[in-house]
Amino acid sequence: MKAAAFDYEKPLDFNEAIRVMAASGGNGKFVAGSQSLGPMMNLRFAQPESLVDLRGIAALRACRDEGAFGVLGAGITHAQIEDGAADDYTQGLMRYVARGIAYRAVRNRGTLGGSLAHADPAADWINVMCGLDADFLVIGAHGERIVTSADWMAGAFTTALEPDEILAGVRIRKLTSAARWSYYKFNRKPGEFAEAIALCIDDAAAGICRAVIGALDGAPHRIENAHALLDDPSPAAPDPHLLDAGLEPGSYEYQVHRVALERAIATLRTYGRNPL
Repeated sequence: MKAAAFDYEKPLDFNEAIRVMAASGGNGKFVAGSQSLGPMMNLRFAQPESLVDLRGIAALRACRDEGAFGVLGAGITHAQIEDGAADDYTQGLMRYVARGIAYRAVRNRGTLGGSLAHADPAADWINVMCGLDADFLVIGAHGERIVTSADWMAGAFTTALEPDEILAGVRIRKLTSAARWSYYKFNRKPGEFAEAIALCIDDAAAGICRAVIGALDGAPHRIENAHALLDDPSPAAPDPHLLDAGLEPGSYEYQVHRVALERAIATLRTYGRNPL
């Protein structure tokens, strides 16, 4: 199948994009890489009357150093992160994750912001940004605002972003050279979305020690003070956190998330960070 007919605009700045969206009367969609919306339109699960293509806005592809923090534009592609063409504020974590997203053809077009705005619980960036405690920088008709990581994802495919707002970028605290991290994703074959994701970050110099249980039914579950979990070698250590994440003991989902978390912890202990 092919998409239903739609109007198309490619504005060059945020103000124009917001104006064009307002003119659509609520029947338009912002689009970046179109790796999620495009297939949905071809199957006619989504039928917007107009598309507002954000790829013409140069500011969406910019990185910005803010001292202890770094800002990544929402229009940066997965491939740019993978190739090191975008600034790396995470000591290789985001580059490692990027190279495991789908296939290279998808990574060439898919964007950081598009993935975060789509908010598939099984996607990589929504879980990574939870672990990094990112701030989401949003621009709309009523100005700019910041949405915290805790408030960004309300549920599967549901975010704090209003229909007429644009995710401009994310701001993250830089990881130091002493940071340890690990990332484990379970999927049956390359290119599939994950059935389980686990992330560990331990950076004493930045005051960060977190773990994330991801690819759940909704928002990822963050373990804010993960020192005890990372230091406890007992087999039962992950259990309270898996229960807090809403997983049912004995279920397939419980077991696969348990294995993912155990392997992420083991990698952190063995290598200090995933071998690149």
